[in-house]
Amino acid sequence: MLASECEPWAKTGGLADVVDALARALGQLGSGELETPVDVFLPRYRNVPTPSTIERSSTLSVPDPRSPSGSSTVTVIDVAADGYRLRLIDHPAAFDREGFYGDAAGDYADNAWRFGLFCRAALEALRTDGRPVDVLHLHDWHTGPAAIFRDTRYADDPVLGGAAILMTLHNLAYHGWTSRARIAQLGLAPGDGVVAADADGIDLLALGIERAELTNTVSPGFAIEALTPDFGMGLDRLLRSKGDRFSGILNGLDTTVWDPATDPETAAPFSRADRAGKAVCRADLLTRLGFDVADPGPVIGMIGRLDPQKGFDLLADAAPTLVGNGVRLVVQGSGHPALADRFRALAANQSDRVALIERFDRAMARRIYAGADFFAMPSRFEPCGQGQMIALRYGTPPIVHRTGGLADTVIDETTHHGLGTGFVFDHPTVDGLMRACDSALRLHEGGGPKWDGLLDRAMAVDFDWTRGSAPRYLEAYRRAIEIRGRRAAEPPPSA
Repeated sequence: MLASECEPWAKTGGLADVVDALARALGQLGSGELETPVDVFLPRYRNVPTPSTIERSSTLSVPDPRSPSGSSTVTVIDVAADGYRLRLIDHPAAFDREGFYGDAAGDYADNAWRFGLFCRAALEALRTDGRPVDVLHLHDWHTGPAAIFRDTRYADDPVLGGAAILMTLHNLAYHGWTSRARIAQLGLAPGDGVVAADADGIDLLALGIERAELTNTVSPGFAIEALTPDFGMGLDRLLRSKGDRFSGILNGLDTTVWDPATDPETAAPFSRADRAGKAVCRADLLTRLGFDVADPGPVIGMIGRLDPQKGFDLLADAAPTLVGNGVRLVVQGSGHPALADRFRALAANQSDRVALIERFDRAMARRIYAGADFFAMPSRFEPCGQGQMIALRYGTPPIVHRTGGLADTVIDETTHHGLGTGFVFDHPTVDGLMRACDSALRLHEGGGPKWDGLLDRAMAVDFDWTRGSAPRYLEAYRRAIEIRGRRAAEPPPSA
């Protein structure tokens, strides 16, 4: 795997969680056909800690279009991670910086060079290993150069030339657009067979998709949505052209990391078989927030990046009505200043009913999942999402918009009485959110067997990587190898 993030080494979002959890899960499958440990290549950014489990450190001479000599020395640090081998690409000029992708002034102007060098170094490290590679699993635009290099610089290479590519799309909004003035950072030039002579620039994500044997995104629902102009972010036509070589594989959940029975940050353990500890967690959360523990009013939690895409504005608009109906709200996140201002004002005016935790706090997030009565996730679009999966596992029914992975993972109790796991609304509006909340609050107020049944069904849902998603990726690897083999066997086109 090649990726720009991997938990716990470098993380800004869900990409890091997926790369780490999937690599570990693949190593646990025991299929006999997958060589383990899986290699995960990651840039060594400034804040990546010095590993204590270094297996090997080696230097490579890597082609570098910005070096006067045509090459640069890169260090590859192999680390025994949790069930896989982390391979850090260390080149301070590229990665010893304030941020992963940019700083307060915006994206770094030389990102094409930085991630092109990363991809080239990873491929050179594999060449040095000398063992033919079956599959290169690429994640998002930062690894698009690897697909280009496979087909150009390494087309006849005995180690890399036959490698099949699976490209996973976690975020279609970022394409790695590289202008004409900057394509030289990748060692490319207009009219070179990769870049059209009259091109304004290149889209690294699109080029990766085009060259990959298979492409997937992170849920079946979003794979369908991505084929439309509304959700495809300009890639819908390209994705449609892939036909059945584009699909959705639902992200999993690391059930060892997210387990209310063993979570060290919560006030008491609980499980599907014995939920008594959840009441203790609820009381602990309310106490920490300064809310009245004796007040039976339901608690709705929401965690994430304060952004309209995540639907935080919908919750802010609905908040006065919800609070007026006896609901307490706890929001954790930072981001959009105007949204932060709105929740800050709500919390200041009604500090006994609204709380804003304006920071990234892992421990507090776990307490919200465990102690809230409902979890709101009204995203306008959501390729997969993890929050709703965690909430289900912690017996906190999600209230979600019917989109992407949210639609794939939550069954609406209102339209599927006795079968639901949460509450789903069809349109990303305040009215839609309020109708779902009203249904949720009525069921909560009624309590009894119906409420208990909902919690039991929610906690019964199994998103474990090893039982669901990882085997699907193994199937995708097999198919990508088959497609690559067929292409290699085809005679070259006639002149």
